[in-house]
Amino acid sequence: MAGQLGFWSITERLAEISAQGDPLETLAATVDFEMFRPVLEGALGRPPRWKGGRPPFDPVLKFRMLVLQSLHGLSLEQTEYLVRDRLSWMRFCQLGPEDRVPDANTLWDFREALIAAGALEALFERLDRAINAAGYLPRGGQIVDATLVAAPRQRNTDGEKAAIREGKSAAEIWPDQPAKARQKDIDGRWTVKHSKAKVRADGTLPIDIAIPVYGYKSHVSIDRMHGLIRRQVITDAARHDGGQLREGLIARTNTSRRVWADSAYRSAENEAWLDARGMVSRIHRKKPRGRPMPSRTRRANAVKSAVRSKVEHVFAQQKARMGMTIRTIGLARARAAITLANMAYNMTRWRWLDSRPAPA
Repeated sequence: MAGQLGFWSITERLAEISAQGDPLETLAATVDFEMFRPVLEGALGRPPRWKGGRPPFDPVLKFRMLVLQSLHGLSLEQTEYLVRDRLSWMRFCQLGPEDRVPDANTLWDFREALIAAGALEALFERLDRAINAAGYLPRGGQIVDATLVAAPRQRNTDGEKAAIREGKSAAEIWPDQPAKARQKDIDGRWTVKHSKAKVRADGTLPIDIAIPVYGYKSHVSIDRMHGLIRRQVITDAARHDGGQLREGLIARTNTSRRVWADSAYRSAENEAWLDARGMVSRIHRKKPRGRPMPSRTRRANAVKSAVRSKVEHVFAQQKARMGMTIRTIGLARARAAITLANMAYNMTRWRWLDSRPAPA
C-alpha cells in the first residue's frame, strides 16, 4: 500500500518528534511508572487464569492512559482515540502501531476498581515519596488554598432538593426511575463564586458579580520552595475553605513551620490549632466589619500575598492548560478525577524542576 509506514519510517518519525521536543518523552523519563505497579496490582487483585481468551491489559498501561486523560482534560473516549492516533502518545504508553489499546469501557472499569479499593490516595502518596527521593523535599513552608471544580449541573424540583438535603440516596428519591437515579449527582453542591475585581483608580468600588457554580472543591497544600501539591482534600463546593485546614491539609514534614492562606482560613480555632502544633500562622487578616482596613494590616497582607499567590499558579495550570473538570457523578469519582489531576500536575512540575540548570 502506497504511503504505508514501515518499522523504519515509524522510528524516523519518532526521532523527528523527539528532536522537536516531545514533553511526554521527557515526562516518561522523569517518572518511573513501574513504581505504581505494586499499588495497582494490589488494588485489582490477581485475575483468574481462564483457559483461552485474551490476556488482560497491563495495569500500568491503563494508568498511563488515565494520566494522559488528566493532563489534557479529555473524556475516556477521546483518550482512547488519541492513543490510537498519535505516535507520541503511543510511545508514552509503550505501545506500537500493531498493539491493542484499552477502550473507554476498559479504562472506566479500571478507574472504578481503583476507586473501590481506595488506591488513588496510595498512588498519590507513592508519587510524593518518589519526588522526595529525587531531592525535592517539602521546604519553605506551606501554602493552602482551594478552587472550585465544575460538574454537570443538576436540575431538581424543590421536593427533590429537600430530599437531597435530608441525606436521602438517589434510589430513595427516585425509586420508580432507576435509570434516572443512576444519572443524578446528589453529592455535588451549589455555591456562589464572587468576582475579585479591585478598587478602581478613582477609589470607587466595582460592581460585584456573583457566579453560581455547581460541583466540588479541591483543597490543596503546596510547599513554597517547589510548588508541589503535598496534601489534598476534596469536598463538595459548598464546604467552607477554613474548615478544611484541620482535616489533613497541614503536614509536619515541611522544613519550615510557616503556613500561608487567605482570610477565609482566619479563625480562632485555626490559629489555636496551628499554634498547638508549633506552626507559625501567615494567614491573611480580615477587614474589620464596617471599618476601613488599617494601613498596617493592608501592608502585612500584601507581603503575605506575594508568597500566597504561588498556589494560584497551580490552579491556573490545572484549569487553563489541563482543563480540569468533573465529567462523572458522585463524590467518590470526583475525588478520583481531582486526585489524578493533582498527580498529573505534580508529574509535570517534577519534570520542570529536573529541567532547570543546576546552580553554579
